[in-house]
Amino acid sequence: METPVPTPETSRTDTSGRGPRLREIPLRLMVPNLITVLAICAGLTGIRLAFEGRFELAVAMVLLAAFLDGIDGRVARLLKATSKFGVQMDSLADIINFGVAPVLVSYAFLLDNARSFGWIAALIYAIAAGLRLARFNVMAEREEKAAWQSEFFVGVPAPMGAMLVLLPVYLGFLGVGPSPIFVYGSVAYTILIGYLLVSRLPVWSGKSETKIRRDLMLPLLLVVVLYVALLMSYTWQVLVVTVLAYLAFLPFSARLWHRRYGTLTIEDDNVSV
Repeated sequence: METPVPTPETSRTDTSGRGPRLREIPLRLMVPNLITVLAICAGLTGIRLAFEGRFELAVAMVLLAAFLDGIDGRVARLLKATSKFGVQMDSLADIINFGVAPVLVSYAFLLDNARSFGWIAALIYAIAAGLRLARFNVMAEREEKAAWQSEFFVGVPAPMGAMLVLLPVYLGFLGVGPSPIFVYGSVAYTILIGYLLVSRLPVWSGKSETKIRRDLMLPLLLVVVLYVALLMSYTWQVLVVTVLAYLAFLPFSARLWHRRYGTLTIEDDNVSV
């Protein structure tokens, strides 16, 4: 009879003679994964609420999923609890929370009125989100990164795409009726957001070490507090303004890219994707 090869999980044996003992995992290592699981639950619950007709709560759950999915990595780094398992789990959660959930809520609320065209637009966005996330993962794993990667994304990031694609839903909550123009305009808008996700448009990430003068710190905090207060009181109006402001910012982001890097293109420095 062959002797089993000990594994890291079973290499520790119980001195009482009861056999191998499983390796213990610190609780802090589980916290980021629990946040990711909660994000998946929120995203899937948002889909269910949408098909039950509770659209405002569905959008809130999708936005909550996007928020949780956005902080789990930061929490992992803060707790020094990063792991390959967590990275893979987060990637799988991203496609649900940023790709599938928001566009299905939009489809149930409005795009379904366009019949097959609405479903095609939903498919295009979901697939584009998956491609965007795959490209991001490939670029993040490269050992040698170009200098611009610390400042710019390639294409609109998937979390922001989830917020952008729900713009027709926000407008619907504000009283815009499902007229043919609005419905088919929303179909075209959904496809446009999908294109922005997979495009090579340089989008400023805000990750660079931008320093703020001390005398501007308190006014900046007050602006953030004001924004959150308005978001709580006038949720859909503030989200519409936020989306429109972000879309208006994209040309300035591309201009900032050309000002800093001149004729450098995304394909340069072995970073073509």
